[in-house]
Amino acid sequence: MATSYALGKAAELLARMYLMFKGYAFVAGNFKTPVGEIDLIMRQKKTLIFVEVKLRQTVEEAADAISVKQRQRISRAAQWFLKNTSHQDYACRFDAVLICKGRFLPKFKQIKNAW
Repeated sequence: MATSYALGKAAELLARMYLMFKGYAFVAGNFKTPVGEIDLIMRQKKTLIFVEVKLRQTVEEAADAISVKQRQRISRAAQWFLKNTSHQDYACRFDAVLICKGRFLPKFKQIKNAW
């Protein structure tokens, strides 16, 4: 049986491929800062997208799993990223990629500007 950690890493890889298929460029994954971690950082033109990935049985469960405290931590980590890298002149937004079980393949839902 796969561990939660392994399932989370697989979900992040699936989300990364999903977003790249949609035309986003990969910037970083599992980006750790002193104030928090960001699952994925993607780029679309001059916009950086900080992405939280959630894998659950249903889309609703995945959406509900992103707490206010977690959003705040990701926002602080994004501020740290912008301050400490060469991306200060980029616009930014926060998205969620929710993954749930489909009949044959996983189902994806991207929520742009999730917070």
